[in-house]
Amino acid sequence: MSNLNQAGIIIRKAIMTDVVRMQSLINLHAGSGVMLPKSLNQLYENLRDFVVLEKDGEVIACGALHFFWEDLAEIRSLAVDPDHAKNGYGAKIVKNLIEQAKEFRIKRVFALTLVDKFFAKLDFTEVPHSELPQKVYKDCINCVKLGCCDEIAMVRDA
Repeated sequence: MSNLNQAGIIIRKAIMTDVVRMQSLINLHAGSGVMLPKSLNQLYENLRDFVVLEKDGEVIACGALHFFWEDLAEIRSLAVDPDHAKNGYGAKIVKNLIEQAKEFRIKRVFALTLVDKFFAKLDFTEVPHSELPQKVYKDCINCVKLGCCDEIAMVRDA
């Protein structure tokens, strides 16, 4: 799935040689507390979930669509190189992932985020975590933030 959005910008499925760069982008943001870090192992195991955005051949953003149930998927690990922030690349990735969700007949997508205003601009609405029991029971139960989660649950129809 390659998507030429504008001159020099391509969104495509991630490949093995992207993983180190993806980890660098994600963990850079994790270091500032905006998202959870990812190990190389986590990224290799979930590589099929990821897309990357290339600008002039360089990976500058990534994001993943992770299926939770027959009608529910999560947008996760959305990271943009800070040198390319505020150019709409994060929104391009989210829109691409929503299109993928539609192709799989997923009815609803969600994100757990500290950047709720970004997702609100993309028609996501805040909901209580209790509306996402699949996420809570699968991932949150093992999270370092369990009991003190500061992430905001945001959902939208795909």
